[in-house]
Amino acid sequence: MNTPILEVKDLCKSFKTKKGVLQAVDHVSFTLDRGRTLGVVGESGCGKSTLGRTILRLVEPTSGQVLFDGRDIARLGRPALRKCRRDIQMIFQDPFASLDPRKTVSQIISEPLLIHKLVRKGPECEKRVLELMDIVGLAHRWYNTYPHQLDGGRRQRIGIARALAVDPKLMICDEPVSALDVSIQAQILNLLKDLQEERNLTCIFITHDLSVVHHFSDEIAVMYLGHVVEKAPAEELFRRPLHPYTRALLSAIPIPDLSVRKSRIILKGEVSSPIGLPDECRFKSRCYEYSQACEGREPELVEVSPNHFAACRCRAK
Repeated sequence: MNTPILEVKDLCKSFKTKKGVLQAVDHVSFTLDRGRTLGVVGESGCGKSTLGRTILRLVEPTSGQVLFDGRDIARLGRPALRKCRRDIQMIFQDPFASLDPRKTVSQIISEPLLIHKLVRKGPECEKRVLELMDIVGLAHRWYNTYPHQLDGGRRQRIGIARALAVDPKLMICDEPVSALDVSIQAQILNLLKDLQEERNLTCIFITHDLSVVHHFSDEIAVMYLGHVVEKAPAEELFRRPLHPYTRALLSAIPIPDLSVRKSRIILKGEVSSPIGLPDECRFKSRCYEYSQACEGREPELVEVSPNHFAACRCRAK
């Protein structure tokens, strides 16, 4: 039986702005079992990337708990947090922006090895860097090149190698393929899937592309304006989506078969401002199923069927 490696409890992250408080992550809770993958999906600006950064404490949480192997990351001091970050690594969305342009491929990959004192500088470090390059499919001829001399796919492989260098237990993948060509996306996704199976990695896979997350995830959480509106096993979510927002997202996935006609759900209206949100359904202004029965306080995330949660009063429709 799998045991939870990560427990996120009532996690919030807000930012003060001139117009008021922006609630980027709003009371998010979930558990993630060891060796499993949670996909986090939603439109741009829904808070999914902030969620990943808050879990890792790249941005400090406003409130809530992040329990990793039973320890609350939010309460760790600097030395303990540094040690914990060896077990939790992140692959960033933009492979060019996340790599130091002044360092070579070998220097970028070796940096975490040297920081955490896993190898000594010299032949031992060089051997380990070459091993990591082999794992992610980077030819040895790129050893002394700089990021700007490589294409997006190779740059992303550098980021993956850097994350794998310290042998993490949990990997947070923040839209790792969104900036890449379709053919390169498939290569990177297959690489991540193989690495997960070989190393029993636990992953949080953040993306706006539901077709990608279906391929990669065991469970999927759908976010809207900082709040999780639906969470279910991947197959269950695609087979029986409950929240109107999830249904709209699924209807937008293109089908590569011209003989199949698919009805699209077109969401109308503007996304509500994330600043000063009222205590009501935050999807109200765009919902095509909204009725008087939906009036009242913001719906809570409740278990509608085994392991299938939804935050919607019209979920039974």
